[in-house]
Amino acid sequence: MFIAILTYKKPLSEVDRFLAAHREYLAQHYAVGDFIASGPQNPRVGGVIMMKADSRTAVDAIIAEDPFHINGIADYQIVEFTPTMFCNGDLKTIL
Repeated sequence: MFIAILTYKKPLSEVDRFLAAHREYLAQHYAVGDFIASGPQNPRVGGVIMMKADSRTAVDAIIAEDPFHINGIADYQIVEFTPTMFCNGDLKTIL
């Protein structure tokens, strides 16, 4: 499992120009089961995406499709981890 921590490197006005395209990208990857959860950081300096992928190479390929990456909007820190404990129930209802 991986967590992508996005840090904006452009002003929010530039981020907002690509937000709809970024959300479409997110929706596509939720639809195929790549993404588990995502959202903006607070304060709004970037975002976080929790994802399932077989390898770092697969993660890099997924990130390469992000309009924020393509247009130089954000830097990405990728953290790989092995979950050993889980909550019971649907993540959305827990949050």
